[in-house]
Amino acid sequence: MNNRHFAEVIESSLHNWLVQSWQWDRFPTFGSVVSIKTDKRILFGIVHQVHTGSMDPLRYPFAYKKSEEELKREQPQIFEFLKTTFNCLPIGYQEKGKIYYLLPPEPPKIHCFVEHIGKDNAQQFFAFPDYLHLLFGSAHQLSNLDELLLAIIRMLEKEHLLSETKLLKFIETYSLLAGNDYRRLKILLQRIEPITTRLETSPLVAAVKDGPPSSCDSPPSLS
Repeated sequence: MNNRHFAEVIESSLHNWLVQSWQWDRFPTFGSVVSIKTDKRILFGIVHQVHTGSMDPLRYPFAYKKSEEELKREQPQIFEFLKTTFNCLPIGYQEKGKIYYLLPPEPPKIHCFVEHIGKDNAQQFFAFPDYLHLLFGSAHQLSNLDELLLAIIRMLEKEHLLSETKLLKFIETYSLLAGNDYRRLKILLQRIEPITTRLETSPLVAAVKDGPPSSCDSPPSLS
């Protein structure tokens, strides 16, 4: 264990991990990436659901009409029964220094420790948008795939891991996986724009956003 670990796996499968935070109020954000180091490889998973509730099925939180600070001062015991869990979708792994955008050969073991992905691993992993294939393939497990993708873009921009070239590759891959659904792509790009104010708008992004003048049903060429 190191000081970067903050949670551990409590349910595990090839397609999903359920992880419990050691502290109920310390958990990863939606769309962030966590990692698990095993004997053979480093696994990467994206957080797509977070839930906080009671640890005891016979005890339920209810409204006290008091702030968190007041409750911690007057009734600190109520926080001892809270737990936070989050669900992770595996999006790849690293083995012998190489990144694979595939489901890991094995799920992580129960009680494996979890940490946020390191900056070096994040730079290497997000160099290419190939992880989108796994996300689209697992869309049925997600409440809203496009919301998750926007969260990823926001995270990459915040960590200064997003360039115009990477954004273009992301858009091209997204368009192919979405079946060249022009309307869906245009809506996504309209929502990406305020997130990526640091980047200059590329001709490709502008062309897709503006759309063809005579029809909204035919996407502009991405080649």
